[in-house]
Amino acid sequence: MDRTLIQEILEVVEQAAIASARLTGLGKKDEADAAAVEAMRQRMGQIQMQGRIVIGEGERDEAPMLYIGEEVGSGSGPGVDFAVDPCEGTNLCANNQRGSMAVLAASDRGGLFNAPDFYMKKLAAPPAAKGKVDIRKSATENIKILSECLGLAVDELTIVVMDRTRHKDLIAEIRSTGARVQPISDGDVQAAIACGFAGTGTHCLMGIGAAPEGVISAAAMRALGGHFQGQLVYDPAVAQTKEWADLTKEGNLARLEEMGISDPDKIYEADELASGEHVVFAGSGITDGLLFHGVKFEKDCTRTSSLVISNLDDTCRFTNTVHIKEGAQSIALS
Repeated sequence: MDRTLIQEILEVVEQAAIASARLTGLGKKDEADAAAVEAMRQRMGQIQMQGRIVIGEGERDEAPMLYIGEEVGSGSGPGVDFAVDPCEGTNLCANNQRGSMAVLAASDRGGLFNAPDFYMKKLAAPPAAKGKVDIRKSATENIKILSECLGLAVDELTIVVMDRTRHKDLIAEIRSTGARVQPISDGDVQAAIACGFAGTGTHCLMGIGAAPEGVISAAAMRALGGHFQGQLVYDPAVAQTKEWADLTKEGNLARLEEMGISDPDKIYEADELASGEHVVFAGSGITDGLLFHGVKFEKDCTRTSSLVISNLDDTCRFTNTVHIKEGAQSIALS
């Protein structure tokens, strides 16, 4: 990977966001996702690189585009691995709710953990708490550490948790400390990354979400210098989701072993989930969210709001782009 790819990676998520945003609020989550996938893949195909999807829309027989193992790009140039979620928060997009975005992580070949389609217990926190909070500790202990690291009273902390049945006890414990809970219905990638920036009002992400999105969050937090840890969840009794209603703990453990994961209880640090020398995160808002605005359609242009975090040059670029329509006559400054 090199710096010349950063601009093109930004355009990849911008085009995916625009395509998906055309269906915002129409209740068509599958169609919005498909539109984002097609736009993302088309723009990736124009980049001079030997790209490969390591986390995508599924295996070859499950997804026609951006499937795991698919080669993308021109076929010449640097080797780049991608973890992609073209429409993160499909329900949010379908219902025109906050937090949907087009997102990806990129790294050198072999630099991203090929996370199985499982669940993951996650802990994300600001750079000041990196290496001090720990996923092995209780929520109560971590909140006390956060308070000390950030110089904030416990009752000034906001902890983001996915609004799921499995988190009933976690939410009760967080509230018992005096800290505030911000439940979210979907889209924990943006919530995790928001923990890395002061001023977002988000101080920590706790709880269980999807493992593939955990890798994308880890890549962003590693490049940002924030804290991220993940641990795979394989017990249906812990996940408490209808998708796993017919699965067993023993069966899931066997699946993990087939995938080459010999230690299913391993705690993964950010630099293990995103281990490449060079790591880039890119996200573009589909709907308004914690970090950026959603796509705005105007008479003469389309506006996108995006974020690129890179350890190639240790930068976070917040980018507002005006995509000029053909025949445009008047472009407002904002």
